[in-house]
Amino acid sequence: MFQSMKKSIAIIGSGPAALMLAATLDENIFDVIIYERNFAPARKFLVAGDGGFNLTHSEELEQFILRYTPSRFLENSIRSFTNQDLQKWLKDTGIETFIGTSKRVFPLKEIKPIGVLNAFLDKLKNKNVQIKTKHEWQGWNDKKELVFKNESGPLIVKADIVVFALGGASWSKTGSDGQWTQYFEKQNIDQIPFQPSNCAFHINWDKFFRANAEGQPLKNISASCDGKEKKGELVISKFGIEGGAVYALSPQIRKQLSENKTATIYIDLKPQLTLETIQTKLASTGNQNVSNALQEIKLTKVQVALLKSILSKEDFSNTTVLAEKIKHLPLQISGMATIDESISTVGGIALHETDEKFQLKKLPGHYAIGEMLDWDAPTGGYLLQACFSMGNYLGKQLNKI
Repeated sequence: MFQSMKKSIAIIGSGPAALMLAATLDENIFDVIIYERNFAPARKFLVAGDGGFNLTHSEELEQFILRYTPSRFLENSIRSFTNQDLQKWLKDTGIETFIGTSKRVFPLKEIKPIGVLNAFLDKLKNKNVQIKTKHEWQGWNDKKELVFKNESGPLIVKADIVVFALGGASWSKTGSDGQWTQYFEKQNIDQIPFQPSNCAFHINWDKFFRANAEGQPLKNISASCDGKEKKGELVISKFGIEGGAVYALSPQIRKQLSENKTATIYIDLKPQLTLETIQTKLASTGNQNVSNALQEIKLTKVQVALLKSILSKEDFSNTTVLAEKIKHLPLQISGMATIDESISTVGGIALHETDEKFQLKKLPGHYAIGEMLDWDAPTGGYLLQACFSMGNYLGKQLNKI
């Protein structure tokens, strides 16, 4: 029987979005080649695993989707390949996972990041996907063919379908430096300048507090900004603050910094207690030393020190004011860490440049997925899940062609 020739797909980049796309594509329909500028695939994926390798989050789906900014852009992808679907897919691929106390999803402790990557690579090998490393994409020629530089010199590639998965601009040591934007500018594709996300934020601490509190955690607190609230943990640093509770507020903080040059977040040091309960406990101590009274609500030493560094002596001694500040302590942010110090970035190709299948409207047959698009998400597995979901979703769409 006559069989039509397979279509060729060139995937540029080899991060999680690219790997999942290649794993989803039907090898009976497509010949797939991944082009990677580094000497090995998925370097940022491996580096990210050094600090605790959470692959996704087990949160209920409707709330999960709302973690993204803007959430509607990624909704179809995530509903098509949910956090539950990812866990099943990983299990079927040989990666057993477990849900931690934070509800984050991790591979079993004996499975290292390289083990997860190798499971992907084995799957791609079985699907006859080629991975060509040390191939740096350098734009298009006049015929809209892809131009690469490799060890042998320039290489021209013509593919039926091109998918870009080039990442954002953080962690340049892994090759994620955002230099690809120059080539899209030449195609008049709108882009948003990259900005840091999930990063440390600068606070001009009192010198005495900073010297004694640097490196100390604020556990079991809640942080809020412009109506967005996140429970979790913060860490006091020489620069300011960092940690999951403030990372989740990155969009709101960035907006305030852009508009006002400063931003204000509010810390609830005891989210498990109501204001009335705290007021009652403080008032019941009578004329005792206020610091002793704070032991009644079990504030840590660093929490007490933080209150003292921000409040005047009069306010600290006034139990009514003190109770209010325990529940709603303002911290003024004056800046953020650099892009290269950030876990992720926001910015890149403007979302209006893609259709519902991530195809670039101005370049038919060319698609863009992953962190190179202008969306944002907190840490905790949400970033990886979005990349996996986008790759899987696009793969399913292309398989229908």
